[in-house]
Amino acid sequence: MNGKRITRRRLVRTSAMAAALAGGATLMGPWKHLHVQAQGAKKPIKLGLTCDASGQYGNSGQDDVRGIRMAIDEFNARGGVLGRKIEWITADTETNPATGSRVAERFITREECGFLIGAVHSGVANAITQVAAKYGTVYLNTNSSAPSEAGENCSRVKFVWDGNGTNFAKATVKNAVAGIGKKWLLLTNDYVWGHTTSAATKAQVEKVGGRIVDNLLVPQNTRDFTSYLLKIQQAKPDVVATAVGGDDIKALRQQVAQLKMDGKPAWINNQQDWPDVWGAPDTLFGVFGTTWYHKLPLPGVAEFVKRWQTAYKDSPIPVPGNVSYNGYMATRELLRAIERAGGTNNVKVIKELENIKVSAKDRMQHFDAHMNPATHQMQQTIYLARRNPKPADKTDLFEIISWTDPKTAEDDAAPTKCKLVPYEKVPNYEL
Repeated sequence: MNGKRITRRRLVRTSAMAAALAGGATLMGPWKHLHVQAQGAKKPIKLGLTCDASGQYGNSGQDDVRGIRMAIDEFNARGGVLGRKIEWITADTETNPATGSRVAERFITREECGFLIGAVHSGVANAITQVAAKYGTVYLNTNSSAPSEAGENCSRVKFVWDGNGTNFAKATVKNAVAGIGKKWLLLTNDYVWGHTTSAATKAQVEKVGGRIVDNLLVPQNTRDFTSYLLKIQQAKPDVVATAVGGDDIKALRQQVAQLKMDGKPAWINNQQDWPDVWGAPDTLFGVFGTTWYHKLPLPGVAEFVKRWQTAYKDSPIPVPGNVSYNGYMATRELLRAIERAGGTNNVKVIKELENIKVSAKDRMQHFDAHMNPATHQMQQTIYLARRNPKPADKTDLFEIISWTDPKTAEDDAAPTKCKLVPYEKVPNYEL
């Protein structure tokens, strides 16, 4: 040694050049980093879990981790993927886009994670996407439901697994306008998910003859909703449609219930995440959307719940919900895609993910699901629910009132907004 520090970047560059000169590697496309390993080595496949542990979506972020880890553990129990163990690392993205960006950069460049998984906050998801795209790293956005994630902020390397604001609006609005009333007020978290979700609701309301009388913007981390509720009382809308999430929606629900405003006007909450419902079950009201429920009378659901409860006996939430379900399904399909691709080449894995088709039975939903190759969003069953007046047990908080097939709920505006770069412009790697 000559005393010079051998950095990872220098080692990768030197190894790649040596392999190419020896005829052992063909460099195709704009390679940003290339991992060269010994012939026949069974290097573990490493995943970076970009999940919140604090901030507005801290509870949902940790529930996401539980679902992701369960899928990893099940594959490892069967010998891993292609004979390779699955390893993972996680760090708190803090419900903060800047933190999410730093975590993603570190996971890729220092921890050598070949795949990133996780997000609830759409701003964090988009920040991670920018870093992942720079390196060509496949990224699974498990739980961010902003329409922009599969629209203007889509990416060839990113795949979106949750239903989005447009999907839930299309499943809800038409019947609500006809059955409840045409005068609507929007209550909107003041960031990208809130804005794009309320915009989708507004478009659906006006499409069927309703009108929006106001759109009240709520800063993130709001805990006192008194002024907003006073404005709602003064406006006297038929329906209040909220796009408020995480700890904010729990605070809102508590204050609405205290003021006895939970009956009139009618409330439609675009989506309610299970950790937010479990955190304040007595204040659940109105109609809301979800992608899954642990009491669905479908094949495989009861068995999935038992496996989850066995894995997480000490979980603060006793049963899995939509967030944990999305994390599990995304991770399972990624690992299956790696198997079908015969390795971890990112472009091959991307192509496998783009062509996913999953039966209703395998998804534990009412309808078959598929990945839209033009937007990279999973097209799936969308459920509407309300508080269960006759729960079978203490976890039976929902009454599922309808389910909408993927085609009917499809975000048909997304393909016109989503521009995916050609495969040859994706930095290519294999770990």
